[in-house]
Amino acid sequence: MFNKLRRVPLYSLLVFSFCVAISNCLPGKTTLYAANKQIADTDDIAAAQRFEKVFEQVVEQVKPAVVSITSVKVFKHTQQKQRKMPNDQYHSQPRPGPDQEQDPFRDFRDFFGDDFFDKFFKQRSPEGEYKVQGLGSGVIIDSEKGYIVTNNHVVEDADELKITLGDRREFDGKIVGTDPQTDIAVVKIEGKNLPSAKLGDSDTIRVGQWAIAIGNPFGLSQTVSIGVISATGRANVGVAQYEDMIQTDAAINPGNSGGPLVNIRGEIIGINTAIFTRSGGYQGIGFAIPVNMVRTIMRDLVEKGKVTRGWLGVVIQDITPDLAKSFNVTVTEGVLVSEIQENSPAKEAGFERGDIVVEYEGKPIRDVNHLRNVVAQTEIGKKAKVKVLREGKEKELFVKIGEQPADLFAAGPGAAPSGKDLGMTVQNLTKELAKSLGIEEDSGVIVSEVQPGSPAALSDIKEGDLIKEVNRKKIGNVAEFKKAISEGDKEKGILMLVKRGEFSRYVIIKTKEK
Repeated sequence: MFNKLRRVPLYSLLVFSFCVAISNCLPGKTTLYAANKQIADTDDIAAAQRFEKVFEQVVEQVKPAVVSITSVKVFKHTQQKQRKMPNDQYHSQPRPGPDQEQDPFRDFRDFFGDDFFDKFFKQRSPEGEYKVQGLGSGVIIDSEKGYIVTNNHVVEDADELKITLGDRREFDGKIVGTDPQTDIAVVKIEGKNLPSAKLGDSDTIRVGQWAIAIGNPFGLSQTVSIGVISATGRANVGVAQYEDMIQTDAAINPGNSGGPLVNIRGEIIGINTAIFTRSGGYQGIGFAIPVNMVRTIMRDLVEKGKVTRGWLGVVIQDITPDLAKSFNVTVTEGVLVSEIQENSPAKEAGFERGDIVVEYEGKPIRDVNHLRNVVAQTEIGKKAKVKVLREGKEKELFVKIGEQPADLFAAGPGAAPSGKDLGMTVQNLTKELAKSLGIEEDSGVIVSEVQPGSPAALSDIKEGDLIKEVNRKKIGNVAEFKKAISEGDKEKGILMLVKRGEFSRYVIIKTKEK
């Protein structure tokens, strides 16, 4: 009995296996398997097409509002006379001497050749004018009034502006206003049935979200590139005075400047402005100005013709681990107040030296650039709530925001009166600052900021340098630094004794040509 029970299941298993094998070879079974596979593939394709459709809709929505901006700068040129040779060939006169006007493009012409240079780099008119063209991008944000947002560096010093739409209509552009401190400009065109793009909210973007750049790289009109938000709050990029950049890996190249960076909903979240590159082309790091900053600047330029910024009246610096330890706090973000200007909003609100600003209007403050940006964008006269740490304890201050002085960076607290010419900002050397920087001196001023390409930068002045003397006079604080600078001979140059690390050296900064 046992053997039968044992054999029956074995025989049944063999029969079942044989039937399964036969059924798998039947046409119907093969068709069913293939159909299931095809259904799976179709579902995948459909999902991909739905995702793809989103990008198509974004481009269709925004692309018509993206414009090409051609800026023309006219250079006057003394046209050289030509003398006729016996063989009817014309021969140019020798290059002008020191007393004659030089052709500013002569070196380029010698390298590229006259024909190549004239064709691709500039146009020459019969009157002896050189018209140098620059290409950039912009985006229409008001279809009724024809307002276009772009970068200041796209339209700066332009004698003519030509605006070309995606439908190939061309308009003459008029500059409404520019703000070099944020690299934003507003241009206006007169036209009907203009497209426009919607502004989003750059405060809501997160790293990893989709980012779509549209512009005219290398003159290739309305090019679209896709990437993600790589980072937010980037500062010290060297593009503008006020920086709070969005970083993206969406391909941005020369000519993209001024074009929009948009999100997956087709809303503008930034204005593309710069790239980080070693080759001059795209290397995966691009920067855009947040649209919330753009919105504020644009409103001022359109309504007032200039930009007004909020002002506290304090000299500030980032809080470092060593400084935090010295002030008996554990915060890793925030801003240390090292000086307060007399008769300033901060003075009236009760700010004290040594306060650490950790919140502004309920939002945590990351660093110096973050605080400067949020204060600058605050409406003049508004009473702002600021949370500070004082002696390790939280304290709330209410400050009525003032209007930033027009010459703040030229003569503001911690800056030399000719700071705009020098391109540097200094602050007093406090005990805490000296300790954090490892400086033993008890007098002098610390360089807190150097503008790229400025006379100070060209003289190799760097942030963190200690200036001990100006024009052979010992400097004890910012006030003495200002006085010494104002008394200096700017044509001859300003002599400074600068200490970096363990060594001191003399540096001459010239702010004017002889």
